[in-house]
Amino acid sequence: MRRGPLLCCLLITLCFEPHVQSDEAGNVSSKVESFLRAYPNFFSGYKDNKLMFRDGGGIQFDDGRSKTYEELLSNPDPKDELTQSYPVGPQSYVAPPVNFDPGRFRCAALLKKMYGENAKEVESHLATIPWLPHSTHRVVRITRVNGVDRQLEAVSAELDQLSPEDKKYVLKPGGTFNWRPIAGSDQLSAHSFGIAIDIDPAYSDYWRWNATADHEKVIPYKNRIPHRIVEIFERHGFIWGGKWYHYDTMHFEYRPELLQQKER
Repeated sequence: MRRGPLLCCLLITLCFEPHVQSDEAGNVSSKVESFLRAYPNFFSGYKDNKLMFRDGGGIQFDDGRSKTYEELLSNPDPKDELTQSYPVGPQSYVAPPVNFDPGRFRCAALLKKMYGENAKEVESHLATIPWLPHSTHRVVRITRVNGVDRQLEAVSAELDQLSPEDKKYVLKPGGTFNWRPIAGSDQLSAHSFGIAIDIDPAYSDYWRWNATADHEKVIPYKNRIPHRIVEIFERHGFIWGGKWYHYDTMHFEYRPELLQQKER
């Protein structure tokens, strides 16, 4: 039996096996797998507590620190992004409990690596796509990175098929790319990275519009966006700000790692 060539072929095959290193494969958490599945063209795998980039290097996945809610907002690592599980399905539209904000914890270092370190770099990756082309003459700009533009085009095509009563909420988008901090914060908005879109503000609600001066009082929840619109966005990797305690019902952003958790 010619074992030499056969063994050589086997070794070559193993060397090119993708994803997680073999000694860690059984220990990779579902949170790591959510990132690997959500961004298969960006991450090559996971090793030594790092999500590994396909172009070399990696980012620390878990800094090992226990964090308060405010610290999760200001300085999360990738693992922290999935601290709260984003809800989907018919039961996911109830008023969120206090400080339940799945998706508002954003690792800025990871987003900058993915989409651009500054406004100029992000803008260089933007694509212009028609918005509801059978119903409007509008266009929006969104990043091409991770195929976000293709996903938003698919969203647009589905929204275009809605009834006029539902379609009115999305005919006049409020904005996409805008390099800026979140209101009342020094943290960059998801809009800064070209991964977010606001639908018509005229039909939307935002927690700052309804919060009282007394910070001890629970913020009253309000929403007018139909669930079927939310579900179209979610099918294509976008989460909705209406499922946050600090709600922003016009806001959708591409965060498929949060939706991957529900598919497992």
